Amino acid sequence: MKKATSLTKIALQKFKKNFWGVFSFCFLVACLLVAIFAYAIAPDDSQNANQMHLSIHSKKPGFQVTMLTIPSAVDEGNGITDFFFGKKNTATEIPITQYKLKKQAIEITEYTADDMEGLEKEYALSLFPNAQTVTEIPKQYITQRTFHLGTDKYGRDLLSRMLIGIRISLSIGFVAVFISLVIGITLGAIGGYFGGKIDAAIMWIINVTWSIPTLLLVIAITLALGKGFWQVFIAVGLTMWVEVARVVRGQVMSVKRMQYVTAARALGYTDFRIITKHILPNAMAPVIIISAANFAGAILIESGLSFLGIGAQPPMPSWGGIIKDHYSYIILGKPFLAIIPGIAIMSLVTAFMLIGNALRDALDVRNT
Repeated sequence: MKKATSLTKIALQKFKKNFWGVFSFCFLVACLLVAIFAYAIAPDDSQNANQMHLSIHSKKPGFQVTMLTIPSAVDEGNGITDFFFGKKNTATEIPITQYKLKKQAIEITEYTADDMEGLEKEYALSLFPNAQTVTEIPKQYITQRTFHLGTDKYGRDLLSRMLIGIRISLSIGFVAVFISLVIGITLGAIGGYFGGKIDAAIMWIINVTWSIPTLLLVIAITLALGKGFWQVFIAVGLTMWVEVARVVRGQVMSVKRMQYVTAARALGYTDFRIITKHILPNAMAPVIIISAANFAGAILIESGLSFLGIGAQPPMPSWGGIIKDHYSYIILGKPFLAIIPGIAIMSLVTAFMLIGNALRDALDVRNT
């Protein structure tokens, strides 16, 4: 069998032998697919999974209830938009305990959590466009609904909120790491390559930023930019570039003394080409490892911001926001409302950390 000679192939072979690295990679790919097709998978495909049923709030996983669905009178949705971003105009769902068919209407008794009698309401046949007679209403518009992870304090399907909330966590990771890489690699490469006063000025900026607590800086930037989805992305990204810049600066200072860099200068190549074509490709291994750790850090920071109420704003689902809404339920006999998103955050962060460890081992040339 012919052995691989390329460093990339050797690193890939070593990564494949790391069980936890491969397992974490497959887990993250599955999470990414779930994030992309969240609304197609989620039982509640309304925008932000915000279909509320206050009468069935805070129910345990596996809770079942009979549900009457009344179609929306307005249908202005677009198929592709609804598939990826949820339906704006959704049908009204009413939990019921029983129903009676009348001549031109259906009479239902609403579900109540207590032993009290629920309200009785009557809905005309005209509200159900696909039903020709009242006998067709139960077949087409009454279903048995199962909430596999239970419901939150507003009666929303927790499973749907969790599936759509994964988009926030993965998005914040990708955007924050991208911003940190662009700023960190640029400043680190310039400082490490040119040295002198340029390096001193960049190091001063790095040290000042480094001295400010990360969460405090994120909160300050978020309050300056305003609360919102993209503001959190920018705020987290602007606080994670320091470590990347320090590592890149050190790598560039080491690599620029190599003979092939001296040869490139002798051939008259520009500084930009030497940095981008000769130095950075040979200094990126530690940056890849740091990026995996920063990905995990970005998810934790976003969860913390959402828990504090300055992250993704309601009704947009966020795992940190779900914990914020339900952390008091831990001592009220319904801890699953906070434990489920907590386990999800822990799993995602652990997967990125395990991938970072696997990459560190695979890219370590001393073990080849």
